[in-house]
Amino acid sequence: MPERTAASRLRLSGLCFLLQILNILLFAVFVRYSPESSPGQCPPQLNCSRRNPDSAFQQPRFQDVHIQVLLSFGLLVAFLGRYGAGSVAISILIIAFAIQWAVLIQGIFHFFLNGKIYVGAQSMVSADFCTTAVLISTGAVLGRVNPTQMLLLALLEVTMCTLNEYILLSLMGVSDSGRSLTVHTFGAYFGLMVSRVLYQPHKDERKREERQDTGPQTDVFAVVGTIYLWIFWPSFTSATTVHGNAENWAVLNTYFSLVASTIAAFILSPVLYEESTPRMVQIQDATLAGMAVMGMAGEMLVTPFGALIAGFLVGLISPLGFRFFTPVLDSRLKIQDTCGVHNIHGLPGVLGALLGTLLTLLATADTYGDRLELVFPLVAQGSRTVAYQALIQLSALPLTLLLAALGGYLTG
Repeated sequence: MPERTAASRLRLSGLCFLLQILNILLFAVFVRYSPESSPGQCPPQLNCSRRNPDSAFQQPRFQDVHIQVLLSFGLLVAFLGRYGAGSVAISILIIAFAIQWAVLIQGIFHFFLNGKIYVGAQSMVSADFCTTAVLISTGAVLGRVNPTQMLLLALLEVTMCTLNEYILLSLMGVSDSGRSLTVHTFGAYFGLMVSRVLYQPHKDERKREERQDTGPQTDVFAVVGTIYLWIFWPSFTSATTVHGNAENWAVLNTYFSLVASTIAAFILSPVLYEESTPRMVQIQDATLAGMAVMGMAGEMLVTPFGALIAGFLVGLISPLGFRFFTPVLDSRLKIQDTCGVHNIHGLPGVLGALLGTLLTLLATADTYGDRLELVFPLVAQGSRTVAYQALIQLSALPLTLLLAALGGYLTG
């Protein structure tokens, strides 16, 4: 056993060394800071961003997104008492590698010009989005995948996630600013497929014990992680929306959704469990679900009560999924979902995509005004009808599920 432990440590150390040297060499050859100081000076060959946000606007937003990724997700996986701070350390390792790798892979698709990748605040925000998808996936396999395998998962998933994002956002023209599809849905079902391939029947009981493991340290991690979600996730949802009203809609709709989903947790918890009030882990799950459903629809909802309804419904669906659907995943589909990513990212992401598709049908100049150009530029320019844009939005869902399942299967 000591020899195996030493070999495992050296394997992780060696892989970290090789991957970091590879990143350094690739950065040295390809990566440069963007010389453009404003979107108006951005050369047309370089896809600085579909919305062209300026660097001064994006830098504070990037800080909020990065803090949310680092602290919120790092603390959220720590609620499993069996792993605790160790899972936080692995999350930081994944973040440190995935951001570098995402800058390279996404740069090839979005920021490549004359043989160089030009990076700025927008490219770092995009890298954080992709890193979030990886962290969601690791939640489905936590406890059954070692750190070395986690790094390999990140290596492969960043590539598939970037491909999915490029097809949806650049080629198809899908509107998904808060990433219901490209982050929540893709990350959840990628991880679930990896979990399916790695199914281990003898760990069923252990997984249930991990999910139910509670204690003072667990509650502290859940409290702090949930607070960070409340503070920083609206910036995550609105990170690629700019120009006043578009930003405000995404931020406010996210807040309305998360408060309604949190109330739903207090409604269902006493019904489903023998507890007068939900545990912090359940509140944390409701918060995540309420935010995930706003990924695509956040900048489209034109009324606050719509966000309240969406958040309330997903806040009911998520705990019901834990109570009734998770056992089916285990027993029938042979999928062990350690952190319940299907209920707090997968289902809300799918519902968010369906809601976004429905709201696309309402995208007219009368309902959106000047915002139509920002949310659906092709519709505003007259090159697409509203019905065709809605069909594109809807078709993006099965395509994302297909790429996530295929990538997860190959990775597993």
